[in-house]
Amino acid sequence: MFHRPYPKGPERKQACLEALSKIQVQEGVYLPSNPEALVLDIDYNSGTPMQSAAKAPFLARFKVKHCGIQELENINASKDFSSSDSEDEGEKGKPPKVYWQAAIFKVGDDVRQDMLALQVISLFKNIFEQVGLDVYLKPYRVVATAPGNGVIECVPDSKSRDQLGRQTEVDLYEYYLKTYGDESSSAFQQARANFIKSMAAYSIVSFLLQIKDRHNGNLMLNRAGHIIHIDFGFMFESSPGGNLGFEPDMKLSHEMVMIMGGTMESPSFRWFMDLCVKAYLNVRPYQEAIVSLVALMLDTGLPCFRGETLKRLRARFSPAQSEREAAAYMVKVIRDSYLNYRTRVYDLIQLAQNQIPC
Repeated sequence: MFHRPYPKGPERKQACLEALSKIQVQEGVYLPSNPEALVLDIDYNSGTPMQSAAKAPFLARFKVKHCGIQELENINASKDFSSSDSEDEGEKGKPPKVYWQAAIFKVGDDVRQDMLALQVISLFKNIFEQVGLDVYLKPYRVVATAPGNGVIECVPDSKSRDQLGRQTEVDLYEYYLKTYGDESSSAFQQARANFIKSMAAYSIVSFLLQIKDRHNGNLMLNRAGHIIHIDFGFMFESSPGGNLGFEPDMKLSHEMVMIMGGTMESPSFRWFMDLCVKAYLNVRPYQEAIVSLVALMLDTGLPCFRGETLKRLRARFSPAQSEREAAAYMVKVIRDSYLNYRTRVYDLIQLAQNQIPC
């Protein structure tokens, strides 16, 4: 969208707004990440440069109308756009047909790794639903539009932990108390349950895929209290800091533990551990399907592949162990990650280098 280098701060924001103001919405177009909806309008005040030292990803919001792929193709074939602007809000109990969709546009950044991670996360989500395990994952859409370019769908009704820290200046546990009420309230208990269900699912995903760079800018919280992981630029055999592998297998920081009861012995944290073990045991039978999906991408040259990806991935499923032994192994992984000092140190590094609150 714009190519000249701009320093972080107001100049980059202004350049983004100026470039966005020059875009005219054409009839019949759709976002690459959402081919089921027509773009009706652009929020020209929404242009926001995202955190990046060298590259220039930016966010913009679009007013879209959900049509479905077939209807959208019919509209474009007939050139009849007369019904596109109607403010039909959809049927009762269903999502509105006209809504605002935010997307992040990346230039000079390979999003295929994100696409792979989200395909595997979608597979995990399907497995959990098939076995009836009540945990939460929120895969979102990422589309590579050209070599080094891509569009990322923003998770709706969510804010990053980084944003919440800047807005509220309280830790996550205090934020939950302020937002949902004290621990005895039904709203807090529901939000805590949602947090635990999502923490368990994403903890297993993070462990098996070895997802790193889990700073507070890459952790989202939605309105219901679920945690959602985004940005999968480091996974499998790659990690920040020259591939140091510094972060633990799961992020279990002090503020996360506080929401889940405060100690490893609390009923809420024990429920979290139980869900992690169940999630782990339920994905083990699908090991080969997961490994095969990852294997399809080995020839892409993505930085997460360094020669032993499949061997190490298989090992993390502990295929030679019984269910009892695999459950004990997962409990050990959780205990080793619990309040791990490396989590705190990594967050402090992100605060010093990128001003991301911890």
